[in-house]
Parts: sequence; structure tokens; C-alpha cells
Amino acid sequence: MLSFFSRNAAKTLSPQEIKDLLDSDAIHLIDVREAHEWNEGHIPGAVHRPLSNLSAWGGELPTDKPVVFYCVSGGRSGQVLSWCKSSGHAAEGHLGGGISAWRMQGLPITRD
Repeated sequence: MLSFFSRNAAKTLSPQEIKDLLDSDAIHLIDVREAHEWNEGHIPGAVHRPLSNLSAWGGELPTDKPVVFYCVSGGRSGQVLSWCKSSGHAAEGHLGGGISAWRMQGLPITRD
């Protein structure tokens, strides 16, 4: 596991920290927004797993790299982090301010 992350608590990461970790292929980034939000644009390299389907995918988190979540502003990704902690699933953190903060930094968005 990366020393960047604390073993005791989930970390709130900045857009630039997320970008740097994605660029070095050091994390799995999971978008927990709904399909219409994903289709409007998402962070390149992210995987889509809507919060509304958490029970379907919740136990299937990757284990080879730290998992980080994001949503629009950080509320839903925070909910997923709480669920992970209470359910014993490994998750490292989330994007503070969500994709809104990412966009404000002028970082890339894709619609692929």
C-alpha cells in the first residue's frame, strides 16, 4: 500500500493529488454518481459504480491498489467511505469537493 495513505482513516484528497495518483497508476478511482451524471462527463480513468447500486457492487472492490471515490461535491463519496468502514471493506479516501472541484481546477473530463 502507498505510504501516502493512512492505515487508520480515509483521506480527503485534492484534485491535483488525485490527478498525480491516476497519472502514476497508483489508485482505482470510482465514480459513485448516477448514470446521467457520468454521461455528462467524468474523470478519465475512473470506473462507474453508482451509489444507488451499492449493494450490488459494494463487496467487489479492487484490492491490488488503493480505492478512492468521488461524486459531485463529496457527500456521496463520503457515504460510501462510511459504508466501507462499517462493512469492513478497504477504501482509502475520496476527492474533496468532488468533480466540481476537479472542474474548477481545469482538469480533464471525458465522455467516453
